[in-house]
Amino acid sequence: MASKDSPSFKIILGSSSSSRRQILSDMGYEFSIMAADIDEKQIRMEKPEELVMALAEAKADAIISKLQINEFTEKDEPTLLITADQVVVHGGKIREKPSSREEAREFIKGYSEGHAATVGSVIVTNLKTSARERGLDKAEVYFHKIPDEVIENLVNEGDVLYVAGGLLVEHPLTSPFVEAMVGTVDSIMGLPKHLTERLIQDALSRS
Repeated sequence: MASKDSPSFKIILGSSSSSRRQILSDMGYEFSIMAADIDEKQIRMEKPEELVMALAEAKADAIISKLQINEFTEKDEPTLLITADQVVVHGGKIREKPSSREEAREFIKGYSEGHAATVGSVIVTNLKTSARERGLDKAEVYFHKIPDEVIENLVNEGDVLYVAGGLLVEHPLTSPFVEAMVGTVDSIMGLPKHLTERLIQDALSRS
């Protein structure tokens, strides 16, 4: 079952991100989880929009390759696979997950009294029909000065090592220093609700 009103389709979230799990659950959906386990560093693009889309495509393809796809094509109810990716853009450079604590510290210090943009992709693949719907979403975050002590606490806690750009606007240590946002919190967290809902409906309507 997938949702609020128990619609006749299932969802697989192709992500190990706790933020994406939380957002999709907040949207009222029930779902199973599969991780793509791809080497993201093997996929390189100069433009952030192209990179996040290529990575979400690769995640979808990797998960589908693990499935017995005829189990989904022959069922009456469709199953939707949701994959997503996100990068942070700061100073004109693409930032993915920090490779070390030192890099995470450097990233967060760079946001202090400055701003960062997020570029994210969402792909919904209907496993029954192979139809694939795609979308991009962008947001910006402006920060007050982030004290060094707060940065150290964030780095030592470790969650920032597992998100693009080490950017955790929803974290209780970070949120007091967010000055303004252009876009939604769920977009910055990696799964924009409005876009995801639209792609789910599109993938179902074109089945």
